[in-house]
Amino acid sequence: MEFHEYIESLKNKRICVIGAGVSNLPLIEALCCAGHDVTVCDKRTQVEMGEQGETLVHQGAKLHLGTAYLEGLDGFDLIFRTPGLLPLNPFLKRASDKGVEITSEMEVFFKLCPCKTIAITGSDGKTTTSTVIAELLRAADKTVHLGGNIGHPLLCDVPQMTKDDICVLELSSFQLHSMYCKPDVAVITNVSPNHLDVHPDYEDYQNAKKSVYLHQDGACRLVVNADNDITNAFGSEAPSEVYRFSRKGPVTRGAFYENGKIWFTDGSAAREVIAIDEIKIPGMHNVENYMAALCAVSGMVDDETFRGVARTFVGVAHRLELIRELHGVKYINDSIASSPTRAIAGLRSFKPTDRLILIVGGHDKHVPFDELGEEICQRCKALFICGETADAISAAVRNSQYYTPDFHMFVNADWRENVLEASRFAEAGDTVLLSPACSSFDFFKNFAQRGDLFREIVMGLT
Repeated sequence: MEFHEYIESLKNKRICVIGAGVSNLPLIEALCCAGHDVTVCDKRTQVEMGEQGETLVHQGAKLHLGTAYLEGLDGFDLIFRTPGLLPLNPFLKRASDKGVEITSEMEVFFKLCPCKTIAITGSDGKTTTSTVIAELLRAADKTVHLGGNIGHPLLCDVPQMTKDDICVLELSSFQLHSMYCKPDVAVITNVSPNHLDVHPDYEDYQNAKKSVYLHQDGACRLVVNADNDITNAFGSEAPSEVYRFSRKGPVTRGAFYENGKIWFTDGSAAREVIAIDEIKIPGMHNVENYMAALCAVSGMVDDETFRGVARTFVGVAHRLELIRELHGVKYINDSIASSPTRAIAGLRSFKPTDRLILIVGGHDKHVPFDELGEEICQRCKALFICGETADAISAAVRNSQYYTPDFHMFVNADWRENVLEASRFAEAGDTVLLSPACSSFDFFKNFAQRGDLFREIVMGLT
């Protein structure tokens, strides 16, 4: 079905779009331009929406705002949900039970997309892996559309796509939950406890990740992390052709690390692809990201092109991004590290001799910090904590077998002051690292806003 045919098919339907966020705004505009009956439900008030609310009304949308924004959903024929609102929500379930169709911008995109799709999900590393895959394909002269949970929404770009293009999609567990999709290539970087403040339990979170491959068939490809027990098990049950990547040694089909190099095998003899010290972005977690990307683009990108990108790609903002060096102190922004496992990966990308002053804390997603506490005590000179998780992180550090009473640990209520105190504590030769291990929603709209403020504060230091 063509995009315009789908939009036309919604004529005479009462349509609800929940959430006037980035992913839904182009969709709302397209529906309104087609003259459809569209109601936008958003938990913000008219005042809080400001000019955006006025624009939506001007486009022809009705607004249902405030704390009761989810009431009355059973009065619609079709609901586009925002990614952060799972289908398990009681208001959505009630509407579904009464026959209302529940979908999302991303689910419709998969139905209409005319070209090959590569979908990437995981608890950590999916943004860098998605970006690397897109860079590799572009370097191989492919027309690439990068979107999903990264970049901008792609549904309304469908009319401009051709069958020879490739869509690279970063997908969160929120987007994947209960969604029907059949990507040509699916990549699962890893799975660890995350977003348990939204998912009812860890099993539900894992099941959401499974949606990326459940509807694949033998003509599709699934790439999984062989070193992660959960994703490795996914590979054993998948209906697709499975490629694995491992930092622990050879795999039957896929990419692996051995003797300082990345190797690849399609089932026959393994070939050397690149030495890891040639990869420009640091850390073994980024070696894993490159191995995952290599598996995803095998057959589409040759080894020389792969090496060219790996040697020159400087990484994505907010991912171990060096902001500046001042008075011998390096300031590094790893705001993307919104889980303990991602923060641990960031810490392990530094040398054991590096003197790290770590800034952590944020919104409580109800995930454990025990392993992070062990890592902090072994690798950090000092710790500065702020946010909802301050008590939990402090307790994890104190409970570490490596904790000593002289370890420097400070808790601040004010986020900006937390960064400033870390800078005042630092001496020449130290590295101040923002790697929060938590999401940003206690103080910020998203991790990028958090990283931007860190950059602003650091660039303002004298």
